[in-house]
Amino acid sequence: MFKFEAWGMTDSKQILVTGATGNIGRHVVAGLLDRGVSVRALTRTPALAGLPDGVEAVAGDLTRPDTLRDALAGVDAVFLLWPFLSAEGVEEVARAIAEYARHVVYVSAANVDDARTPAENGLWGQVEDAVRRSGVEWTFLRPTGFATNTLEWADAIRAGRPVRIPYPEAARSLIHERDIADVAVRALTSPRHRDVAYVLSGPAAVTQAEQVRILGAAAGRPVPVEEATRDEARAAMLAWADADFADGALAYWASLVDSPERVTGTVAELTGRPARTFAEWAADHAGDFRPDAP
Repeated sequence: MFKFEAWGMTDSKQILVTGATGNIGRHVVAGLLDRGVSVRALTRTPALAGLPDGVEAVAGDLTRPDTLRDALAGVDAVFLLWPFLSAEGVEEVARAIAEYARHVVYVSAANVDDARTPAENGLWGQVEDAVRRSGVEWTFLRPTGFATNTLEWADAIRAGRPVRIPYPEAARSLIHERDIADVAVRALTSPRHRDVAYVLSGPAAVTQAEQVRILGAAAGRPVPVEEATRDEARAAMLAWADADFADGALAYWASLVDSPERVTGTVAELTGRPARTFAEWAADHAGDFRPDAP
């Protein structure tokens, strides 16, 4: 069992946050500011970032490692979100980070298995491998499914249409983005989390059909579910992902019908409070699913 760590002083003087305006990153920024940490945000367009007061926005692009040096200068640790569907270029980014920072906290995925090779672990395993080989100390956060991924159903729910999904009885232990951020902040600000991988999940596995029902309740309207065929779902995914990614995701979802996604107690063990439920996430985001949402 992990021992709950009280909030206190940090040994990091300045932390660089990638994805600072995104679902997870904005909560990481807020948590670090609450701890009195100096926060720097990597962004392509600093003038348009809209970051909180006290955050230094610095221009840089993960697809161009040569642009990262100004953002990394003087940084002790980096919160890394790799926003691409390929690990191409991550070796150069990891090396650039290692020239300046001593610690990286990377948001990986729960399906990474240390007994497999990086290639067998796909994109997330390849990024982890690049970070390890760069020589920096690391913490890998391996969450199960993101609750925010259910935002892809928002258009249908707002319009009162059925939500069409493959494998509606697949059960996922979806995690609230704030729980990932809360663990990330602790990992970034305490040396005891270095060279450790944490599997993070929500507190229960909930079927996709039940997720839709919960979202409908939060939005104040019932929402029917229709089962999409595998071929239909695959065709939709191929609009933004390659065939290997789509096939792997669909095979995984199919497996969750009989073997629900794992549930861990890591969030509670590290933060001292239970992981937020999917119903809490739905309540937090109810406005995104209501008919009057922008």
